[in-house]
Amino acid sequence: MSEINVFDEWDELAGDYKDLETTNKVYQEKLLELDEYQKKCQKFITHQRYRMGIISKNLEKLKNQDSDDTSKIEELENSLLKRTAQLFEIEQTLPKKNGIYLKIILGNVNVSILNKEEKFKYKDEYEKFKLILSIIGFVLAVLNLLTRFRPLELSYIFLLVWYYCTLTIRESILKVNGSRIKGWWRAHHFISTVAAAILLIWPDTETWAAFRNQFMWFNGYISVVQYLQFRYQRGQLYRLKALGERHNMDITIEGFHSWMWRGLSFLLPFLFIGYVFQLYNAYALYELSFLPSATWHVPVLSLMFLILFAGNLTTTIMVIPNKLREKVKLRYRFMSQRISFAKNLNLQDHGEKVDTTKLD
Repeated sequence: MSEINVFDEWDELAGDYKDLETTNKVYQEKLLELDEYQKKCQKFITHQRYRMGIISKNLEKLKNQDSDDTSKIEELENSLLKRTAQLFEIEQTLPKKNGIYLKIILGNVNVSILNKEEKFKYKDEYEKFKLILSIIGFVLAVLNLLTRFRPLELSYIFLLVWYYCTLTIRESILKVNGSRIKGWWRAHHFISTVAAAILLIWPDTETWAAFRNQFMWFNGYISVVQYLQFRYQRGQLYRLKALGERHNMDITIEGFHSWMWRGLSFLLPFLFIGYVFQLYNAYALYELSFLPSATWHVPVLSLMFLILFAGNLTTTIMVIPNKLREKVKLRYRFMSQRISFAKNLNLQDHGEKVDTTKLD
């Protein structure tokens, strides 16, 4: 009886396998079809941009001729801006070519994520990765402050090299998939990778012993700021998603990132303290560079910390005014949506009045 059941089960499984083969064949055909549609879309986008470029040039000539059709010109300019935004949105659904850095690291492997939910998931994994490594880094920094053990120091600095190097790769993948990360923040992690590598090969001399504790305090502080930023960003992401904002692929770079300036008054002091700490590191290393035991590592690291301080401070100060204006726009949009929602409720309740003046 058991043998008969085994043969029957095999026959049933063979039927299921035929269904699998049929499904897989359809799947492969759809993949080829998908590839063709992607190429068509990219061709249409290129054509649209080429024609729009010609139209823009002709429009500029028309404006210089003092044409009477001012309203039509403004309407066409607005239409061009809208079309540019629409093409950008369509482009986000298509695979993109890797940048030079990814080509060097990964070759021509396609890292485009076409599914929106998968993009958000990858972005969240990136943020969790940063959080976990920040916690590990904080623990190791504290241990190094409590004890003087050279292998532990080297292990921690090697972790920093691997961490920043990994971030540069992950950020490049996010950039391919629509993240609006600014050039400086990416450069920040490249510089940090080089700085960590120099720290790793810095000999255990008198200058290192003098700078070591200050460096551990600095990294412990940065880890705390990273945790605060992670908690803050979680709340912001929920808010942006509720309002339909499209910045969800943006990321925190040492949490100093652009979209986060909405309501960032709590974090700003912590960020600026971090910048001042970088400047202090640069100054301390500059002073140490005059010691007889100082090697080339000391002045080079001093210069790198100075560059990080200047880049972070300058970029942040340049970004704040724009983000404060965006904050006002966001609040206006949020209140408009609430008022609109209340009016809809008013209509649905068949005359039951809703006082929208009390929605604040």
